[in-house]
Amino acid sequence: MKIIETERLHIRYMKTEDAQFMLELLNEPDWIKYIGDRGIRTVEEARKYIVDGPMAMYEEEGFGLYLVELKESKIPIGICGLIQRDFLKDVDLGFAILSEFWGKGYAYEAARATLTFGHEVLGFNRIAGFTSLDNEKSINLLLKLGMAEEGNIKFGSTSEDVRLFAIKYK
Repeated sequence: MKIIETERLHIRYMKTEDAQFMLELLNEPDWIKYIGDRGIRTVEEARKYIVDGPMAMYEEEGFGLYLVELKESKIPIGICGLIQRDFLKDVDLGFAILSEFWGKGYAYEAARATLTFGHEVLGFNRIAGFTSLDNEKSINLLLKLGMAEEGNIKFGSTSEDVRLFAIKYK
């Protein structure tokens, strides 16, 4: 089911049939470098990741990470959504795009639409974003989205230092 539509993209709920795509995304070199190796190496493990992660969050929170696909061809190119983490008081914007689709503005288009959805539909007046200290592409995207840097925090499960950003709405 489609959640958000932009000029070029559909953003929809992830489903178990997206496991092959998620397997590819979870094993992208930049995912492993900046987000972390989830140890998922089979389609079945990717299916379990979708059920235990995004699909469980839809049930618990009413939102989560969504699949981003090209509107015309329905080809999945990434994920984008809002995540409620136990170590942050605000929801945070999460996103990842397959490297073959970088440089075309898709991450910005999906993230901008997701922020609008989070504020206007879900009612969040503040949305956070964080990234590894050296992930310049994601840092630049968060700044382009209008987020302000708020300093470094410890990521909950790993205690790794990450850079925190946030956008506030009136």
